Amino acid sequence: MYSQRMKAGIEKAPHRSLLKSLGLTDQEIERPIIGVVNSFNEVVPGHTHLRQIAEAVKAGVRMAGGTPLEFPAIAVCDGIAMNHEGMRYSLASREIIADSTEIMLKAHAFDAVVFIPNCDKNVPGLLMAAARLNLPAVFVSGGPMLAGDYRGKKITLSNIFEAVGKVSSGEMSEEELTEMEGVTCPSCGSCSGMFTANSMNCLTEALGMGLPGNGTIPAVYSARIRLAKEAGMKVMELLKKNIRTLDIMTKKAFHNALALDMALGCTTNTALHLPAIAHEAGVKIDLELINEVSKITPHLSKLAPAGDFTIEDLYRAGGVMAVMKELADHKLVDTSLMTVTGGTLAANLETVMVKDRQVIRPASDPHSADGGLAVLWGNLAPEGSVVKRGAVAPSMLVHQGPARVFDGEDAAVTAILNQKIKPGDVVVIRYEGPKGGPGMPEMLTPTSALSGMGLDEQVALITDGRFSGASRGAAIGHVSPEAAAGGPIGILQDGDLIKIDIPNNSIEVILEEQEIKSREEARQIPGPSITTGYLGRYAKQVTSASQGAIFHD
Repeated sequence: MYSQRMKAGIEKAPHRSLLKSLGLTDQEIERPIIGVVNSFNEVVPGHTHLRQIAEAVKAGVRMAGGTPLEFPAIAVCDGIAMNHEGMRYSLASREIIADSTEIMLKAHAFDAVVFIPNCDKNVPGLLMAAARLNLPAVFVSGGPMLAGDYRGKKITLSNIFEAVGKVSSGEMSEEELTEMEGVTCPSCGSCSGMFTANSMNCLTEALGMGLPGNGTIPAVYSARIRLAKEAGMKVMELLKKNIRTLDIMTKKAFHNALALDMALGCTTNTALHLPAIAHEAGVKIDLELINEVSKITPHLSKLAPAGDFTIEDLYRAGGVMAVMKELADHKLVDTSLMTVTGGTLAANLETVMVKDRQVIRPASDPHSADGGLAVLWGNLAPEGSVVKRGAVAPSMLVHQGPARVFDGEDAAVTAILNQKIKPGDVVVIRYEGPKGGPGMPEMLTPTSALSGMGLDEQVALITDGRFSGASRGAAIGHVSPEAAAGGPIGILQDGDLIKIDIPNNSIEVILEEQEIKSREEARQIPGPSITTGYLGRYAKQVTSASQGAIFHD
């Protein structure tokens, strides 16, 4: 046992004395020491119930003969942090989560670990830590929120953001908005659409690191507590069998995760997080690979914001494993891979079936023949850009229009809400990338405002920042290189014609090469807007979005 180095032998008597001061008996100290990384806090709706999940995990560990010790991980609620300075800390928190978890697990010589994440950046952050440490590990999330109900219609967080645009255009009253805000988020859990948190929790199952049901069992269901107990027991089984994280998170497992990503039409943020997690596991995932998988994987399920179904509907239809079964039946995933159940994916799928073909379409009759994400290249994005293709209206898959250029999100939002954006425009928001933001803030307000004003089928939006998983429309993010790193998005001017061709993976500014060269020679790149504190350090260390916004080695 790894923990022997901090508890065995006469020279470790001081260490055992400290463990006894925690109330541990000799018998408890002798058992394997299991870390329980709990992301509980009283700020994030997806995390307010995680004390109960952690107690269930610890019960499972004790039932299987281990001694659990719990410690925390931070988490940012992207919804609460949205459209103010706090959003610059969201993506940046991912590295802090990974680093601080590494510190705790290494410093205290844990034998194995159960991770309890739920929201946007702590799921990938903890997966990064798991890959880095290579201990026996199981993930059990807090689960998704139930959908809201507004006047008989099922709604999610994206609807309330879009309602702001409706109020601005006069389509909705402030009284109706107030009524909606009281019913949009009816329970604890990660927001109920296929947004970033639920995307990453579902992909954790596909990676093999979460037990079946981890991505979709609603937060308030008792089945979630039972799953947490099972996670505690399973980590002990993995420890006994010496099955470690990197035995599970292999290159083929990441291919499986990408296939599920395309089948579900997950958030564009997965194009940041999967490469970052893979990097920690010693696996290379680049944007070219994402497109390769997308081209052969059908889009089987359209969940909010791309469609009307929510995560609880996916759970009712059979969950992630039902989607994996459909993919497996068409040889689109590798079922021979090990998972945290202690068995292979094939074994996990033996009794699985799709229970609702409206929620999970057959591969022979998909929403589209290719996946829900697409990567675009061109003279505007030489290193790539990402769009949630499955949430783009057919009329906007190919679009050409004049640029409306804004140096920052706030100016763009003001123009949108003041109805300065016209049908056909291409809104450009720059200097919001990992380095230039700094922090690559997520932008749900501008996309939701456009949708709420009925412009999402007429206006495109491109940025070197990123979008919320709740965004829909022709919203193209992660444009790389970013403006602050000298990327061509920084030379755009109002009126420049932008041509977007999503089916052909292309994004171009229609300018002569000499004009592009002339503008590049004349441009002056402003310094970072924040130079102190964590964000100041982050801006110096972070790489391009095309590399997953990881830190320089």
